[in-house]
Amino acid sequence: MTNGSMSFNQSTVDPEDVKRHSKLAESWWDLNGPMKLLHAYNSVRVPFIRDGLVPPSTERTLAPLTNKSILDVGCGGGILTEALAELGANMTGIDASEELVEVAKEHTYNNPSIISNNPTYYFTTVEQHSEQFRNHYDAVVASEIIEHVTDKELFVKSCIKTLKPGGIIFITTPSKTRFTQIFSIFFAENILGMIPKGTHQYDKLMTPEQLKLLLNQNNCPVEVTRGITFNPLTSRFSLTDSTRMTFAVKAVKNAN
Repeated sequence: MTNGSMSFNQSTVDPEDVKRHSKLAESWWDLNGPMKLLHAYNSVRVPFIRDGLVPPSTERTLAPLTNKSILDVGCGGGILTEALAELGANMTGIDASEELVEVAKEHTYNNPSIISNNPTYYFTTVEQHSEQFRNHYDAVVASEIIEHVTDKELFVKSCIKTLKPGGIIFITTPSKTRFTQIFSIFFAENILGMIPKGTHQYDKLMTPEQLKLLLNQNNCPVEVTRGITFNPLTSRFSLTDSTRMTFAVKAVKNAN
């Protein structure tokens, strides 16, 4: 990986993890490639974010997130970033992989559905970004990233720092359960090859209670927690009340 002049000092980035994901850059947008499940994952995380920002009871338009400024932390090649931009959001994506940021930029330019609403991408860390963009965004999305960082408290603090008072943070991450260890890591990665091998380390995972505590301690109380499950027979994700596999939280930054 080419790190340019960016240093990972004073950041939560795991350089080895960045290298692992950077190797997938060329196949990031292959719908049948190693990122296949991440593409399918948009079917639940995009509505969760949309409904968290624009309640379903409000009158819906084709671009319900218009005028919402959203930061996608650990955006990778832009799979979620572009999906939210298609709903009208003013998107900024940041990632510690220079290769993936370049993939995101290139794909954005070739997506006609967001030609008038292109996301802005930065090769940087959230710790660095939060110093320049404090109290800046209406929402922050950290989807499938907190399980990869080395200092979860600093990561959460930095994400919240970029939020306006009253802004919303959305986090999705695998649950630290034996179910996840057996099925999502051992079988999905090592046996079935549904997820690139080495993507997750059990010791880096969090429980919903641990994440809620971390957010609450940083002036950002959790309002919603939902479980996410995957059906391997249909290759479809769905929201559920059980958080034993993966979970999503919505938390709101206090105004004071």
